[in-house]
Amino acid sequence: MTDSVPAPRYKRILLKLSGEALMGEASYGIHPRTLGNVVAEIRSVAILGVEIGVVIGGGNIFRGMAGTATGMDRATADYMGMLATVMNAMALSDAMRQARLNSRVQSALNIEQVVEPYIRGKAIRHLEEGKIVIFAAGTGNPFFTTDTAAALRGSEIGAEIVLKATKVDGIYTADPKLDRQASRFEKISFNEAISRNLAVMDATAFALCRDQMLPICVFSIFKPGALKRVILGEPEGTLVYC
Repeated sequence: MTDSVPAPRYKRILLKLSGEALMGEASYGIHPRTLGNVVAEIRSVAILGVEIGVVIGGGNIFRGMAGTATGMDRATADYMGMLATVMNAMALSDAMRQARLNSRVQSALNIEQVVEPYIRGKAIRHLEEGKIVIFAAGTGNPFFTTDTAAALRGSEIGAEIVLKATKVDGIYTADPKLDRQASRFEKISFNEAISRNLAVMDATAFALCRDQMLPICVFSIFKPGALKRVILGEPEGTLVYC
């Protein structure tokens, strides 16, 4: 007699991946084994029937703010960063194909020879059909981060939660690398996070999630099984609630 798998707490999620999550121990680019590990984590949730949207960053290839530091026009640098997210999205989608996961890449910038344009209704239809939708090119506008894109797309597709995958296993009272006394929050309200000045997401993204009553869970994508535990409602990471 086999043990039954608990039902997922969330039916539809928006997973926010940083570009750096694909680097592994490298200083730039995409590390194949790390990419494979990330896809394996996503697969463990997809087979439970969870509908998954993904917003991915591009910091492993090009970061807009780094470009402006060298004197580049901010809008130009941000558009270059958006193109970097398309490259990451294509790599992620191909890795999913190899793992026998059906996915679609939708871009906020029109590059129809390469990926689909972002169309909300089509994205929702893909999700309902069991496809993983990877949202690339941020919001399609300069001056907005991929955190904001995650909050926006999560709201648009009716996600029940935004899962922010990081290198740290939650939100701490202080930087755990610098302060050994730092403790991790299991749960924290939006208002308390603001009053403590905790950097959960950028201010625009955080405000949008709060206004849409869209909870955020911060967890480590590098901790095996963490994503699945979040989806099953087990203690993992830090939940930011309304």
